[in-house]
Amino acid sequence: MFVSGFTIARNVVQGDYPLREAVESVLPLVDEMIIAVGKSEDETLAYVRSFPSPKIRIIETVWDDSLRKGGVVLAVETNKALDACNPEADWCVYIQADECLHEADYPALRNAMEAHAENPVVEGLLFRYLHFYGSYDYVADSRRWYRHEVRIIRRNPDIRSYMDAQGFRKHVKEKLRVCDSGGTVYHYGWVKHPEAQTQKLVQSSRFWHADDYVQEIADAGSFDYSAIDSLRHFEGRHPQVMLERIARINWAFSADPTRKRFGFKQRLLYAIEKLSGWRPGEFRNFKRIRP
Repeated sequence: MFVSGFTIARNVVQGDYPLREAVESVLPLVDEMIIAVGKSEDETLAYVRSFPSPKIRIIETVWDDSLRKGGVVLAVETNKALDACNPEADWCVYIQADECLHEADYPALRNAMEAHAENPVVEGLLFRYLHFYGSYDYVADSRRWYRHEVRIIRRNPDIRSYMDAQGFRKHVKEKLRVCDSGGTVYHYGWVKHPEAQTQKLVQSSRFWHADDYVQEIADAGSFDYSAIDSLRHFEGRHPQVMLERIARINWAFSADPTRKRFGFKQRLLYAIEKLSGWRPGEFRNFKRIRP
């Protein structure tokens, strides 16, 4: 079984993305790692070139910023990285620059890829998500945050990155048939110093919004983490690759997880989900199957 990994990068130094940690979290699972590095205004290319693994192959790209509406440029760049993967690969593992896999999940992920490698009905493998917020001690858990997404896909030219690169589709719009991977993605996109978080939002918002809206974010100053609607304490253990970064934390954030900023309807839906595990009306970018 041959496994490729792939990701994209642009201005990740400026945005303080944990790209090195993201890549290192995937390397034990893959035979090659493709990093599509877009032309940047910072030292992203030199940063990526400093990654020591011989598995890594860098391709240099130029982003078309005219495609920023809806984040389409992110899918275009993701597809460039995907297309550079070995065409004979059985599976391709995708990771974004603010995501990490946990080493405790490696055996389950390998088992899932091996178990479904010869079954073309299974087009992808599904991951649970933990969205860290404010600090590494809290996880956002309201309906605003997606609970699952596909991060391992079959090497198939018909499978492409979809919309803003959150997930994948086949033949442009067809949802992938997927099974559980047994793994969890640790998402760190909302864990930065408040000033750095504002800079990251300014940078990323350019892929969705007009310049005047982006300027409003910049003018707001330090990001206000206190406006979150619902959090819970994180009681697990972070991936090993993240521990050094976590030890360097240089800001304070505390929250009361018992305090919820919900209206009546949202409070009811939240209670249903916590009691039953069912999220009414949940959007799913995939089709779960039992092969």
